[in-house]
Amino acid sequence: MNAKKIISGILSAALALSMAACSAAPATTEQPAAQPAQTQTQAAAETPKQEATAPEAQPAAQQEESAKAPKYVFLFIGDGMSYPQFQAASDYLGALADSDYTQALPSNSYDDRAGAVLDGPETLNFMNFDVAGSAVTYDSCSFAPDSASTATSIATGYKTYSGMINVDITGSTPYETIAEKLHSQKDWKVGIISSVNLNHATPAAFYAHQASRNNYYEIGEELVNSGFEYFAGGGLKKVTGPDKDKTSLYDLAADAGYKVTYTQADAEAVTAADEKVILIDEHLADSDAMDYEMDRQDGEWALADYVAKGIEVLDNDTGFFMMCEGGKIDWACHANDAGATVTDTLALADAVQVAIDFAKEHADETLILVTGDHETGGLTIGFAGTDYDTYLDSLANQTISYAQFDEQYVAAYKENGTSFEDAMKDVEKLFGLKLSGEETDRLVLTDYEVQRLRTAFDLAMSDTSSDDYTQEQYVLYGTYNPFSVTVTHILNNKSGVDFTSYSHTGLPVAVFADGNGADVFTGYYDNTEIYQKMASLVGVQ
Repeated sequence: MNAKKIISGILSAALALSMAACSAAPATTEQPAAQPAQTQTQAAAETPKQEATAPEAQPAAQQEESAKAPKYVFLFIGDGMSYPQFQAASDYLGALADSDYTQALPSNSYDDRAGAVLDGPETLNFMNFDVAGSAVTYDSCSFAPDSASTATSIATGYKTYSGMINVDITGSTPYETIAEKLHSQKDWKVGIISSVNLNHATPAAFYAHQASRNNYYEIGEELVNSGFEYFAGGGLKKVTGPDKDKTSLYDLAADAGYKVTYTQADAEAVTAADEKVILIDEHLADSDAMDYEMDRQDGEWALADYVAKGIEVLDNDTGFFMMCEGGKIDWACHANDAGATVTDTLALADAVQVAIDFAKEHADETLILVTGDHETGGLTIGFAGTDYDTYLDSLANQTISYAQFDEQYVAAYKENGTSFEDAMKDVEKLFGLKLSGEETDRLVLTDYEVQRLRTAFDLAMSDTSSDDYTQEQYVLYGTYNPFSVTVTHILNNKSGVDFTSYSHTGLPVAVFADGNGADVFTGYYDNTEIYQKMASLVGVQ
């Protein structure tokens, strides 16, 4: 086998810190404890990547399997997306379409409901795939794992600690990924797309091997050295290293033969003739990730556009593998922003549709998988304050993500000394929540809710750091802006949904499959089997 080798000498300090990450839950987004960075030149020796054991087969059987193998494989990962996320999006669409039902007042009386009957959810495209399974997500140290370890399981078939990417729990044995194997063994082209940073945990799990997911610069170096033909979406994180003293990763990429684009016009001009490309979204938002879907302006590229361009760049007679991550589903769930969660889940479905349309022209050659790496936020459809009723259509009143509200509004409130009453005018305009109105208006705030908002606003306007929060304040706000997160909490609750955490949970994830080889993905299994099933289908060792 001619698979390339990678550096495996991981500093013992990095390993110790990564193991420590398994004993404490992160405060907001899934960031284990920081660890010392290590460049490839610092490693002492090379060891071959450890490979997952492929199912045994006789040569004739292997030839038959090869003849049936998919030629084009799409793997869509909704980061933080389990059953609650896509079901909430589905129910939301159903609520919007079912105006008769949602206009009726809550009651157990047929007469009071004016005979309205719930039509039900509108299923997302991937929910209609012929095959559906479920995957367990635990890792080597937690039933509520992080993205680094769960993506490692999907990409390599191995468990590891939270915070580690494609190395074993000792940090001494690297694992070769499905994408690397297809690239080296089958000469397939490979594309990696994410709505968050391209060197974030989930995309990194298909090309990088690090004891810490926080080694962003080293992960970026591995991206450059991967030779994969297509990277697109969010920008690179820590592009000149943690101390800003290293050569830009974008310059390294250009030196390695990549065409790097930073504008939509340049991205549109890219073709397969460019061979190796990195497309950075022109409209980067929080943490140099793509905009939340609800913040994206008309005409700006969405995740689906990067999938379409990826097909154009990767399409060839040998085959290609494309991993596309809806990463901001996870970020929205960490922040308990149900509106942004729903719209980014719908954006992922739009991206899946591009693959579905491609498969119509390559019906016997294409496999499409849609799954999650873990669940984030403990999202529930149902809230104590709305009893057995839900009003998911109320989420449509939200027109801005929590992140953009923070950046464009709340920061200015503190700077300008804005009053609570004036801030609430923006809240009504952007989220639909009202200080006064008709008694039957579900979005009119109660005295209790107004007091919650006022308390949160006062804290947000103070100099109190989240590091100094009391236990009660952390439960209420996590490490997010108190006012922003309280606004989304109240809109969530009035819509009949709620969150239980600012971190991850241990729910299983769905695995939807369609096309060539889809049947093997039915059942209830460990997430490592996603890799094993893919590897068996495409015939890599």
